[in-house]
Amino acid sequence: MDILIVDGYNMIGAWPELVELKKKNLAAARDRLIEILADYQGYTGTKVIVVFDAYDVKGVERKYRNYKIDIIFTKENETADEKIEKLAVELANRRTKVYVATSDLAEQWLIFGQGAYRKSARELYNEIMEMEKNLRAKLEKIQEKRPQSNIPLSQEMLDYFEKLRRGL
Repeated sequence: MDILIVDGYNMIGAWPELVELKKKNLAAARDRLIEILADYQGYTGTKVIVVFDAYDVKGVERKYRNYKIDIIFTKENETADEKIEKLAVELANRRTKVYVATSDLAEQWLIFGQGAYRKSARELYNEIMEMEKNLRAKLEKIQEKRPQSNIPLSQEMLDYFEKLRRGL
């Protein structure tokens, strides 16, 4: 099984759609990131864990699930990078490939040294854009193959029904 651990605020600060959304509403940008990653998880079968930095927030670590994605807000005085490092070590084993999505170069090298694979924010964004492009192409093919109606009608009958529909 593959696992992708995502530095949430790192992606929000790097993906164009989320950068714009963040200017208006940070919570909406977080929610949109989670929606995008849920689609990614569904398409690839990769388990996704998103970590958000709560370094300046008082309290304990908060975890919850949304769209079958694990979402973690770090505890007081713990950075997202620290939590991601711990998760990468805990989750890595012979049968599990752990990927970490972050553009923080120091974090990438640290993670790579612990046996996890890295993806930059741009790499993950490009992968998601390619996934969406492939999904749109598949959907268009399906729509082209689907008959317009369940009952095959001649063009003459279709024209007649269209006139009836419009009241002509």
